Amino acid sequence: MVFLENFNTKYQTTPFSLIKLSDYKDNFKACISKAKNEIDAIIQNSEEPTFENVIAAIDFAGQELDRLSSTFFNLNSAETSDEMQKIAQEVSPWLTEFSNDITLNEDLFQKIKIVYDKKDNLNLTTEQQTLLDKKYKGFVRNGALLNEEQKKKLREIDTQLAKLKLTFGENVLAETNNYQLHITNESDLKGLPEGAKEAAAELAKSKNLQGWVFTLDIPSYLPFVTYVDNRELRKEISIAYGKKAFQNNEFDNQQNIKDIVRLRHERANLLGYQSHADFVLEERMAKNPEKVKSFLNDLLEKAKPAAEREFAELTAFAKELDGIDHLEKWDSAYYSEKLKQKKFNLDDEKLKPYFKLENVLNGAFTIAEKLYGITFKEVFDIDKYHEDVKTYEVLDFDGNLVAVFYADFFPRKGKRNGAWMTSFKSQYIKDGINERPHISNVCNFTPPTKTKPSLLTFNEVTTLFHEFGHGLHGMLANTTYPSLSGTSVFWDFVELPSQVMENWCYQPEALALFAKHYETGEIIPQEYVDKIKESANFLEGLATVRQLSFGLLDMAYHGKAQTIDDVKAFELAAFESTKLYPDVAENCMSTSFSHIFQGGYSSGYYSYKWAEVLDADAFAYFEEKGIFNKEVATKFKEYVLSKGGTEHPMELYKKFRGHEPTPEALLKRAGLI
Repeated sequence: MVFLENFNTKYQTTPFSLIKLSDYKDNFKACISKAKNEIDAIIQNSEEPTFENVIAAIDFAGQELDRLSSTFFNLNSAETSDEMQKIAQEVSPWLTEFSNDITLNEDLFQKIKIVYDKKDNLNLTTEQQTLLDKKYKGFVRNGALLNEEQKKKLREIDTQLAKLKLTFGENVLAETNNYQLHITNESDLKGLPEGAKEAAAELAKSKNLQGWVFTLDIPSYLPFVTYVDNRELRKEISIAYGKKAFQNNEFDNQQNIKDIVRLRHERANLLGYQSHADFVLEERMAKNPEKVKSFLNDLLEKAKPAAEREFAELTAFAKELDGIDHLEKWDSAYYSEKLKQKKFNLDDEKLKPYFKLENVLNGAFTIAEKLYGITFKEVFDIDKYHEDVKTYEVLDFDGNLVAVFYADFFPRKGKRNGAWMTSFKSQYIKDGINERPHISNVCNFTPPTKTKPSLLTFNEVTTLFHEFGHGLHGMLANTTYPSLSGTSVFWDFVELPSQVMENWCYQPEALALFAKHYETGEIIPQEYVDKIKESANFLEGLATVRQLSFGLLDMAYHGKAQTIDDVKAFELAAFESTKLYPDVAENCMSTSFSHIFQGGYSSGYYSYKWAEVLDADAFAYFEEKGIFNKEVATKFKEYVLSKGGTEHPMELYKKFRGHEPTPEALLKRAGLI
């Protein structure tokens, strides 16, 4: 059993090449069995229950299972196959059952309660108090106070939800993979940049087709809808993108959404909460649905007038340029780009030569070195799961290992869309050893072609910095207990380290470190830097309203009891206050809204905007003192990046900043006040 043995690898990294798909199920069975034995030992311990022999012991139990689960589900997102998806469907209920076996175990809960009831006399550290509180609440929030019949019902709901979420994601991936737009007439591609055209030609060739192939993967789809002059073709691929899992076929997600929403609500009611949102938000900075809705609607009130002005300007511009009477969704990126070029004489094609992927990544590394005193060294003796993946040692200035970092940047068939940070091994301190984390960033950038390296759009540059910010949160973790380490924080705090990192992409001092022409080595001209800053707020009202619409849709699904007869009609009602573009009958955003129906963002999508308030306020502090100011960086590292979930995030933020955040910095930065 690979996962029950010590890995005989550098830094105990995951030995991907030794893991066969056929071994996973046996490994899961063995690791679950070992974890059960560890929990049983805690229950059967006849000594008086203490923080160490109950609370800490539970936190360190099942570490082999944690590593196995991390590895398996990370690969199921980044390098999946039909066989792997079948295994996921089989093992997910096992994991749900195991998790419920723990949280619904009366004897174990009684031991936790004994420790919890005497917590005021235990002389615990802040981190220990947080862990004790989290364990007790975790058990209560997962059914420890229910009667036997209710516990049985909870198990059934959790098993169903685990399967439904997996199926939802599999359907979105299948629909993404099932579509391609095959072009044989080059004139149909008028307006498309050479790099995107070359990538499409290479994709066609790999499929033994003449001409050019475009898919719903973002690096293929986005340039097409942004630059191709042919409006009918933009419409075709845009509709295909918007109707993923909304086609009344075997991959349709409408019933899955109805079932997920219903079961989440039932689960919340069973546990004594009015709604799924009430349940989730109890453990968030925002605290309750009313506060979230008020936060979203307040921002909407400030952003909507700007969005309406921008929409009117875009409509008039399209009419003047091409005689378009009604702006449609497939016109959005195209005319936005044209208007941006007119206003700022700046387009991604001018900028991309300055953003070679390797240079941007090295820029992120250099900025982390200047701020936090760590260095990144590419190494070739760490096993990886795909040849595209690059591996790095992250070291402090004394040469001590801080983390192992994996970077996986290009789309492929077995990889879901989007960009994310994840971990193959958590940081924690045990037996006096500070176990360092293994962190991964996964993105979908335009791959290199025969004639060009991977050149990023500016939006992709900010995406790389965003995920790298999450990565730093994982890499610089320094806590005792694994469940409080790194990104294990309140969900509406987790986006602060990632979003604050994006700010350096707009600073001339930072851009000078990495924005160099891939052929000449020339640093990006100052006029381009000025235009990047000038254009940072371009159509910010529209972008803000779009983001708020997703947060409001999430809260509509999860904020109260729902009987959803028609997913599309429900979505339209939720979008009513944010609607600017005409609806597209064939499309439904919900059926591929993986953040809330597959990922962990249900009742939490608002947190992107919430964290923008935090990040604008935090970066204002850096700007005030200097963007590479060591004192501010050290405080950010100490109170935000290294502390994980060891203390309430607002307390940590105040220790860093000296006060609670206010939205003024965000509204000012966004040009909305």
